[in-house]
Amino acid sequence: MPTKTLRIPTPDGEADAFAAFPDSGGRHPGVLMYMDAIGLRPVLREMARELAGHGYYVLVPNVYYRHGPAPVVELPEFIGNDDRPGLFAKLMPLVQAHTPEHALRDAAAYLGFLTTQPEVAAGPVAVTGYCMGAVLAMRTAAAHPGQVAAVAGFHPGALVTDAPDSPHRLVSGLTAQVHLGLAENDLTPEARVELEQALDAAGVGYTCEVYPGSVHGFTMADTGAFDPASSQLHWERLLPLLASALA
Repeated sequence: MPTKTLRIPTPDGEADAFAAFPDSGGRHPGVLMYMDAIGLRPVLREMARELAGHGYYVLVPNVYYRHGPAPVVELPEFIGNDDRPGLFAKLMPLVQAHTPEHALRDAAAYLGFLTTQPEVAAGPVAVTGYCMGAVLAMRTAAAHPGQVAAVAGFHPGALVTDAPDSPHRLVSGLTAQVHLGLAENDLTPEARVELEQALDAAGVGYTCEVYPGSVHGFTMADTGAFDPASSQLHWERLLPLLASALA
């Protein structure tokens, strides 16, 4: 699959990004893919290429662009459990600095850029995300119901909090089809009930599923959390969702 490096104008600067898309020419449904908290790196490029191979134009921005181009934090080729404490001590200030206000400004810029690429077909797009990217995907879909027809989140971050703008409090704005693929410890039973009650009340078509035996980060092949069976299940859930919503 062809890939290219891009720069996305935003109200706060330019976000570096990459895109993957089919090499068959023509125009293809667009997918905005949000990175996990570890950041933009080769494993996400490979995941974007995999998705592009199924007929999509996939845009993956560096959410941390305000702090510099990716990789903002130096990353080992493989992130084992022993690497995580030191790495996340560096990453958490970046995560915390990416406020909901920043996320919403960026979402509008990313969607505007995606939908005007010459390889992207007219019509609605999908948004998918991993870890904190799942939260960003839900915020994006809720803020842009006319543009986003499908949203998927895998091993999500904090979808249910006490904040007034907690993602689960925004779902009344969703019109997208939703799939959430959870690791076993991503949400407490109480938080999952609260999330599903909000989705039910909003009349959203959704599936919310715990992937058996998985831990947070199960899709990321460059980490010790990777689980091949759960990663495969994520593709088995994501691809039909996109095919249905973007047909």
